[in-house]
Amino acid sequence: MIRIKNEEEIKKMRRAGKLAGKVLKYIEPFAKEGVSTLYLNDLCEEFTKIHGGISAPLNYNGFPKSICTSINDVVCHGIPSEKDILKDGDILNIDVTVKLDGYHGDTSKTYLIGNVDEEISYLVQRTENAMYRGIKAIKSGKYLFEVGKTIEKYISKFGYSIVHDFVGHGIGKDFHEDPQVLHHYSPRNKIRLQEGMIFTVEPMINMGKSYAVKVSPEDGWTVRTEDGSISAQFEHTILVTTNGVEILTKI
Repeated sequence: MIRIKNEEEIKKMRRAGKLAGKVLKYIEPFAKEGVSTLYLNDLCEEFTKIHGGISAPLNYNGFPKSICTSINDVVCHGIPSEKDILKDGDILNIDVTVKLDGYHGDTSKTYLIGNVDEEISYLVQRTENAMYRGIKAIKSGKYLFEVGKTIEKYISKFGYSIVHDFVGHGIGKDFHEDPQVLHHYSPRNKIRLQEGMIFTVEPMINMGKSYAVKVSPEDGWTVRTEDGSISAQFEHTILVTTNGVEILTKI
């Protein structure tokens, strides 16, 4: 069931979204060569607490840390670790979800660490472009599948692939709500958009031609590309409005 948010809920979602965006902005200068992903995790957790929020991923379905840190071929749900030290040429997605006054804000960004290969830099740039194109396609009265259709049309010309197994989602009081937001075209997303809907747009784009992924049997969380290709992701939480959208996590 898709929950249409009322004005009071939207106010709370704006506050949660703003805090999530602030966490990403705060952590950016720390995402550099020689730093461990556990250090980034601890900084984000502390910043969130200081600002009155809770790090929503911590203990969510057993997830052991406060943010997700996904390096290179890790598509999503990478677990921060003192052993994962960022190296020159890496790319790193930091995925932040906060809970503030009972409501969630969810956002992510892929960072370039040091001197990144030009083709990988293009992947990151184009993935961000794809997210914003998908967001721009959202209008009350249109269908949700326009998001995936728009992203697929843009991404296909570069020979990349769009991950199918992990998608965007509705968000509010619950971390994950209906609807699922597919980042490729599918009639499954023939859902009429309405003012007051809030969901994430978060395409995960693989440099390789395969969208297949695999979940680590060791930790049950870390998702990698099956072919070992590099993967990038960006994410915002958005509100459907009368005239289009409001990006709740943009600072």
